Amino acid sequence: MLKLLSHRAVKAGLLALVLSGSAWAAQPPASGLGQAWPNAADVSTNPNFHAYVFVLGGIQYVQINDVNGNVLGAVGTSNGQFITLPIGLFSQQVATPQQAPSASTTATPTATSTTVYQDTATTVTATPLSDGTLQLRAASICNDPVECNTHIN
Repeated sequence: MLKLLSHRAVKAGLLALVLSGSAWAAQPPASGLGQAWPNAADVSTNPNFHAYVFVLGGIQYVQINDVNGNVLGAVGTSNGQFITLPIGLFSQQVATPQQAPSASTTATPTATSTTVYQDTATTVTATPLSDGTLQLRAASICNDPVECNTHIN
């Protein structure tokens, strides 16, 4: 009888573990695009920035914030195509392979670009400009030498 009870206890424990794991896996997706502190993991490669990634409908959205949570800019990307989102202090200075910054400036870089986000397909860099603004540049990462040498981004 004792053996049967301990066997049932083990099964109940395993069932509870499985159910708690599936409940954890079913957490809602990251949310809060455009917010200072969205409900998403900070995936920045640079301690001076915060980078947040959101995915909806096959489109990946990358938002860059400064260390104080101020939204600097964001892009949407899918299959090597990018679009600048109209959010952030420097949204007018975001550049992609398909779009130049929407505001022209005579400001010049005051430092070299630094990578603030990178995954297997996308990189986002930040460059401080002489007028106090910051330019964010999103680009595709090319992993195929033939493709990289035959197409211009």
